[in-house]
Amino acid sequence: MTDNTNNSPRGQTFEPFMLCCGGRMLRYEAPAVMGILNVTSDSFYDGGRHLKADDYLSHAVTMATEGADIIDIGVVSTRPGAMLLEPVEEARRLADVVGNVRRELPEAIISVDTCFSLPARAAVEAGADIINDISGGAFDPEMFATVADLGTPYVLMHNLGTPDHMQDNPHYDNILQEVALFLSQRLHQLRLLGVKDVIIDPGFGFSKTMKHNYELFRRLPELKMLFPNEPMLVAVSRKSMIYKLLNTVPDDALIGSTALHATALLAGAQMLRVHDVAAARQTIKVIGELLNS
Repeated sequence: MTDNTNNSPRGQTFEPFMLCCGGRMLRYEAPAVMGILNVTSDSFYDGGRHLKADDYLSHAVTMATEGADIIDIGVVSTRPGAMLLEPVEEARRLADVVGNVRRELPEAIISVDTCFSLPARAAVEAGADIINDISGGAFDPEMFATVADLGTPYVLMHNLGTPDHMQDNPHYDNILQEVALFLSQRLHQLRLLGVKDVIIDPGFGFSKTMKHNYELFRRLPELKMLFPNEPMLVAVSRKSMIYKLLNTVPDDALIGSTALHATALLAGAQMLRVHDVAAARQTIKVIGELLNS
């Protein structure tokens, strides 16, 4: 068993959780940091910055050095308006990047940001440990069975549409109830298939207006209470719910991101998906000390 306590605050201030990744049982005493590695040309914040192997490998090493528990690799942008790749092409690209990162960082925990079973399987065969699916299994009917067969942890995210149409007038009568129902129904399907490690992601920025995002964020403690046995991941780093509110751009949204990360930790989040690993690590340490005081 691996005890993951890097940079964790003293004492037991956060609720620990465990994941089984590639035969390793990992115990996280403090919230985990998932560092974003976008090998894409059009991601909303860092598109085009890490396309070459030297660039994305350097960035992966930097994030690991700064304390990333997980490196989350994506080769397709899922920003609003983006078009998804054909699964065969995504699988080719993803397997290549994962294989290179695995060779550069043999001990790293690698997740892959994909919503199709073919790229998911190719990535795991190339060395990935976790499947992070923005569709909650809705885009590919084979995804849940593939996750069960591969035996990997799975990030189950709420979303109601593909990236090119997900922001076309999304509507909720009660966003907490509807998000929770979506997640609970799919969690039940995964459990029936034997998937043991499921991470809950509310899906901020996906099929939600700014008002929806902030209402759901405010109710994170309630959402966590509904899923007490699953780690909760919050992914808001530099998103439009921050930079549009501040009338700025993603490059200038770190302070707003940190504010929401701190609030998420106080609400029970156990994983943060971020562009800025060092800042997230500092936030976890400060909130941990606050809770332990």
